[in-house]
Amino acid sequence: MDSNQTQWGSTAWHLLSLVRAQTPLIQCITNFVSMDIVANTLLSAGASPAMLHAVEELRDFTPGVHALYVNVGTLSPSWLPAMTTAAQICNTHRTPWVLDPVAANASAFRFEACRELLRLKPTVVRGNASEIIALSLDSAEPNSSASKGVDSVHESTTAVEAAKLLARTSGAIVAVSGATDIVTDGNRVVGAHNGVAMMQKVTATGCSVTALIAAFVAVDKTHALDAAVSALAVFGVAAELGMKMAKGPASLRMHLIDALYGLDEAALHSHVNITSLS
Repeated sequence: MDSNQTQWGSTAWHLLSLVRAQTPLIQCITNFVSMDIVANTLLSAGASPAMLHAVEELRDFTPGVHALYVNVGTLSPSWLPAMTTAAQICNTHRTPWVLDPVAANASAFRFEACRELLRLKPTVVRGNASEIIALSLDSAEPNSSASKGVDSVHESTTAVEAAKLLARTSGAIVAVSGATDIVTDGNRVVGAHNGVAMMQKVTATGCSVTALIAAFVAVDKTHALDAAVSALAVFGVAAELGMKMAKGPASLRMHLIDALYGLDEAALHSHVNITSLS
């Protein structure tokens, strides 16, 4: 293993160890489809999830969280005020928050909601290539060929320039999920190459890794790019280990969560595959 891989392995292990030691409280305003696997992913990594989205509770609860995760997968007009209010509270308290702009350009309402959330300066934005390409533009045509529901019609590597542009204009770290996960701050570009193809057959794995990014950012607020890359790699390694025991998507889901819970330093160091792309 080269020195760069060793360094990334050490960084990823350090951050996972901090999550396990500090059990950061992660508020999740996420979609109905993902709530179960998101909560179990955070718990298995050592974080503490809170599925709280009532706007009436935010003034009391959100100031005490260590990070916020916002996912627009099952967006509704009643949930958007909770998302924006929680983000504003986090900004006031200098608490990191992470945005998952699911199917960002599926409709005009969804696209404008994502743009409104972007204006509130998330710490990290994690999406697939089609979502990131759409958000990097000043406007997007709803239901365009850039997406098919929550799935991407682009490879992550085709969205590098869009991700860099979005990072520069939003001030966020931008992560693009794909066969190679791309993470950029607008200048530096890093690729995380861990994971298995069958993850695409397990619903809400993308939602889950975004929540894990929130947990990693919670324990390292000053190095959000490193935290995002490390979370993507850790989740990908857990998937690789889980795949060795899985017989299909359902058992992969179970074994991925088990592998994340039991992941040790030696396994992480031997599997992590992260490279600098710029």
